[in-house]
Amino acid sequence: MSRSPDTTRLVSLRSARDLIDRDFATAVNVTALAAQAGYSRYHFIRAFRAAYGATPGDYLSRRRVERACELLRTANLTVTEVCFLVGFASLGSFSSRFSELLRCSPSEYQRRAAEQGGPPPVPGCMVLMWDAPRPAMRNRGEAAGDSAPVASARTERMEPIEGDKT
Repeated sequence: MSRSPDTTRLVSLRSARDLIDRDFATAVNVTALAAQAGYSRYHFIRAFRAAYGATPGDYLSRRRVERACELLRTANLTVTEVCFLVGFASLGSFSSRFSELLRCSPSEYQRRAAEQGGPPPVPGCMVLMWDAPRPAMRNRGEAAGDSAPVASARTERMEPIEGDKT
């Protein structure tokens, strides 16, 4: 049973949108997304706009602003820190896009959110730690490329249970 062309098209566009949602803080290569979805670059942009009402670039910046709103409300971070955490390259482009979408500046938004109260903000250092890249975990004594059993705390010899024939 094969899928209809519309269903296949929507599945490939949805996977591209999911990738944008997941990796919103990193630079998104539209050409690579299009190739992965099986489209040429410009056909992909047209199909994405038809399906989601925005180009991939506009959709990405909207997702970044949504995440910025959450951080401005809940974290003790400056507007500049939030700007770079969500993936904008400059404070000017972040402020312009934020103001365009929400009709107020990021600092105004943060001030209003603080006035309205709510949960205490998460310390900025904690947010920065959450987003920090994590080194690959390796077992002690593990050679490069080899897989070793998980190292555990000191194992103790267990005494046999009465009636157990081991």
